[in-house]
Formats: sequence, structure tokens, C-alpha cells
Amino acid sequence: MEKYSQFRDRGSGIAPFFPVTSTPAGIYLPVHIFLFLFKLPFFVTVATTYFLFLQWFPLGSLPKKAILWMMLGIPGIWWIDLQIDGVKKGSLAKKHEGRVPQPSNVIASSFTSPIDSLYLAAIFDPIFTVSYPHTRQIQEISLFGAILRALLRPQEHPPKGAKMTDLKDLLAEHPQRVIVVFPECTTTNGKGILPFSPSLLTTPPGTKIFPVNLRYSPPDVTTPVPGLYFSFIWNLLSRPTHCIRVRIAEVVYNTSKPTDPVAEKKERYLTNFLDTLGEDSAMTSSTDTLASLSDQPAEVNAEEKRILDKVGEALARLGRVKRVGLTVKDKAAFIDAWSKRKR
Repeated sequence: MEKYSQFRDRGSGIAPFFPVTSTPAGIYLPVHIFLFLFKLPFFVTVATTYFLFLQWFPLGSLPKKAILWMMLGIPGIWWIDLQIDGVKKGSLAKKHEGRVPQPSNVIASSFTSPIDSLYLAAIFDPIFTVSYPHTRQIQEISLFGAILRALLRPQEHPPKGAKMTDLKDLLAEHPQRVIVVFPECTTTNGKGILPFSPSLLTTPPGTKIFPVNLRYSPPDVTTPVPGLYFSFIWNLLSRPTHCIRVRIAEVVYNTSKPTDPVAEKKERYLTNFLDTLGEDSAMTSSTDTLASLSDQPAEVNAEEKRILDKVGEALARLGRVKRVGLTVKDKAAFIDAWSKRKR
């Protein structure tokens, strides 16, 4: 692994992109094979029936959640531990108001596995979104799209023709739904929190943002490396049970005052233009700068960075991990290096 040292965080040495090695089955391999072959037909039948047919019918929230819980139950995924900041164990029923996500709230979730989306859908029936590192806008996707995205290669930029919006408009369009954001933009192995997309900064000031961290035991159902479909299904179905530990932090509000990078650059353009009046080369350069304003990523000011840091620190504390400096671009480079090693 020494040759992959560039994909370790410099400060902590954490490698968030390495796949988690499964514990060898040993003498229990026949049991694992039996469990896999026994569960696979049930899981495939329920999943295909729901995603191909039932999700398009107006069944209502409760029947859909029941089917999703069935999908979680077949592999033996159990929700064994829930901790909420500010709520003692056993007192959630008395003090749940404002402590758990409700309609018109935003969930900023960790992103490690396809199970993340399935679990959140079974609990909150939310709308899922995709965030990108260089834009504040988000892309609305389906539950199946969110599950599949955890198994795909990360993308730095939205695909051509993608319908983009922001959290403010999406919340206004769906006031009775929870919105899920994966601000890290790509999956990790759960050992670190990546830098955030600025998409959370379009949340209205009065909207609650809930940092939510999901951890799995055993952790080999995480999918930091894309394309490992069979490995994920094998790890998911060949064991008797999997445990989910859910942590919900206190509410974070977007109290920042957003910058207007277009206005700032226009002002800089006018200043430079006046300072260099008569210089054709400078005028041409300034014109090119103004023409490319729409292609520039959203800038983040100090107050906005503080909000993103607050959510990131909450996710790191909930997961008992550290924040790292590796980005989506670093993960893409890691995937290329990892693929060459396999070949």
C-alpha cells in the first residue's frame, strides 16, 4: 500500500478510499454460501418488484416504507443503536420535538454505502439529491439513483443536460418532504469526512440542517471503490446480520450571508478596465474574464466556510473519525491507480 501513500491524508494518515477487507469465512464458508444462495432470490424479487413497478404506484408512504424495511430485513440489517444529541437514551418519545428530521428539514448525511439511501428512505421517505464540489446547485434523483450512485465513479461536475436546482427552490417545491444531501459528493470507507460541496449554503436561514452519520458493523458493506457490485452483494447477503448505528447531531442553521461572485468579478472587471483604459491586451483579457463568469465555481466566504465546517465537524464527531483534506479529484485519481493495480 506504500505506493498509494499520496491517497492518505497528510495530517492524520487516514486513507478514506481504500476498500474494507472482509474477515475470512474460514470453516464457515459453506454457511456463508448457503445464506447467500438462500437470501438472493428473495432480495432480488423484492427489489426488482419495487423499483420496476411498485414505486410508480400511489401506494402512500407507509406501504412503501414497509417494502423498504423488507429489503433491509432480508439481508439481516438491524438498526441497533440510535443516539441523538441532547436526548438521553429512553427519553426520545418525550423529547423528540425538534430533535429528529421532519418535513421541510434537510439531512446532511455521511456517504459510505448504498444502504445509506435505503435506510434513510425507510425512515424519512425523503427526496435524494446529488451534490458536486464546484457548484452550489444540486441534482434531484430517485432512491434507485441514490443507491446506484454509491457504486459508481465520482463526478466533479454535473453531466451535460442535468436538471440543476438549489435547496431553497427544492424545499419550496416539496414542503412536505425531507431533503437528503450527501455533501461529501462521493462515498468513503467511513474512516474520514471529505471536504464539503457548497450546496448546503443554499439552505434558507430558518431551515433545520441535521447532520446524520451511519456506521455499519461489519464495515465491509461500505463501497469506497466503484464497480464492486458482486463484492457488495456477497458481503451483504452472505452474513446472518448487519448492524446500523445511527447518530443525529443538533440542528445547524445556515446563518451565513452569501457572496455574489458574479457581482464581485464584474466590479473587478470594471476597475481593471478603467485602470488599463487604452491597453488593448488588458481590455481583451478583461472581456474574456467577464464572458467566463458563469463557468466559475461558487466562492465561499469566511462565514459560509464556518457553517460548512460546523456540519463537517458534527459528522466527524458522530462517526468518531477525523476530517481529511482529500477531495473527489483525489478519489478519481485513486480509482485510476487502483484499477491499474488490478489489471
